[in-house]
Amino acid sequence: MIKRHYKAILFDIDDTITTDGVLPAASYTALERLKQAGYLMIPVTGRPAGWCDMIARFWPIDAVVGENGAFYFKYDHTVKKLKKIYAKGLCLKTAQAEHQQIEAIISEMFPATRISRDQPYRDIDIAFDFAEDIVPPMPMGDVIKMRKALENMGLTAKISSIHVNAWRGKHDKLTTAKKLMWDEYQISGKTLKSDCLYVGDSPNDEPMFAFFDHSVGVRNVMDFWEQLKHKPSYVTKNRSGDGFVELSKHLLEKKT
Repeated sequence: MIKRHYKAILFDIDDTITTDGVLPAASYTALERLKQAGYLMIPVTGRPAGWCDMIARFWPIDAVVGENGAFYFKYDHTVKKLKKIYAKGLCLKTAQAEHQQIEAIISEMFPATRISRDQPYRDIDIAFDFAEDIVPPMPMGDVIKMRKALENMGLTAKISSIHVNAWRGKHDKLTTAKKLMWDEYQISGKTLKSDCLYVGDSPNDEPMFAFFDHSVGVRNVMDFWEQLKHKPSYVTKNRSGDGFVELSKHLLEKKT
């Protein structure tokens, strides 16, 4: 059971605060209420740079980690400036130059997939859709094979609830979240681990589940349960956005 207060809440977006591809009003209100209650609110997502620019500017959050740790963005509303910090060693031109070749190989091997609709807004990674705009969704066995094919190409590849994301580099959600929390808020890795909370729903959240002493999976994390070597310490009763709202009510009750 989640019983304590936290310095920050870090959370995935797709199928963690959203439901069936939509951000419900209740989820957005939960974000706002948690931020007003004094929590640092940090989305940690596989979504692209273009989306994260908007999220950093307009959502009731403090900063956002995007493209599975390729960068973090933080918007200063006082000076009206967006700060963009990329993981060490990344080159946008190099990453994007390789995407077409990767797409051609994977599309031939797995004709049921397609490049994600948000790919034009990505800076570093490449995302293959298996459930967002694919009807019916690809079988999970094929999704796992696609991840392995990308890994065999020397890429890091992770499965989310809707995409397989791939990139070159050693970064992931956790490495960049650690950098963000120290550089911007002077929260050490030790404090992040013990005094902050992570909320997610799928295999690309596994580094976070493994690291945080306090982690939550919304109920649909059970769809991937057998794939997870490191599991969240608590699972909500409800799925997706409803699970996040359930958690937020519990946290707000504990805060008062």
